[in-house]
Amino acid sequence: MSVILHIETATDICSVAVSQDGATIFQTDNLENLENETGKQRTSNHSQQLGVMVDEAISFTDNHAIPFDAVSISEGPGSYTGLRIGVSMAKGVAYARNLKLISVPTLKILCVPVLLVHDDLPEDALLCPMLDARRMEVYCALYTRALKPEKDIAPVVIDEMSFKEHLDKHPIYFFGNGAEKCKSVIKHPNAHFLDNVKLLAKNMAPLAEMKFLRDEFEDVAYFEPNYLKEFQATVAKKLI
Repeated sequence: MSVILHIETATDICSVAVSQDGATIFQTDNLENLENETGKQRTSNHSQQLGVMVDEAISFTDNHAIPFDAVSISEGPGSYTGLRIGVSMAKGVAYARNLKLISVPTLKILCVPVLLVHDDLPEDALLCPMLDARRMEVYCALYTRALKPEKDIAPVVIDEMSFKEHLDKHPIYFFGNGAEKCKSVIKHPNAHFLDNVKLLAKNMAPLAEMKFLRDEFEDVAYFEPNYLKEFQATVAKKLI
């Protein structure tokens, strides 16, 4: 039996969940607050929101006498500020409670709700989760329905030829907060766009559970997330 605390802060959504044997038993997020606000990203608010959410999750498990076994963190790519806050919190909880630390690839987390809701996707379909990297840049990867990588995680400057090699052979489903701006550019008939796919901690559960069962843990002292900012700088250098 495993009980895992999940922390997701890679975008403007701040989200916390608890799973028991892979099933979500507690969840909370700031989606309602975000819907009442407009304008710039709100990752700077994670520092105030995340502590409250984690306290609520810990109170829930303590009140039900359910001990934690591990903490899982969304490892990136994503917002520098958001990931830094999330990883710091995860390390603090893991260290204080002597828990294992699990990292989960952020783009794979985005794929989980797609696979759960759209179980009728073609067998040869590819999933392309996208995180916004400003202008026409996104951070993305291509996965099969079994979440095997077809194209490694990388920053991509989107144009009309993007993913053409794969689109000529497979239907590709694009989603995430970077996909909206690609709709008007990627016009291939095999390109499909899924709306309203959000990055939430509850969707970390099946991925973290698999890592827990395989004893795939991080070093609490030395783990660092993968920042989108670093790859934006790489792309900028290539364009100069």
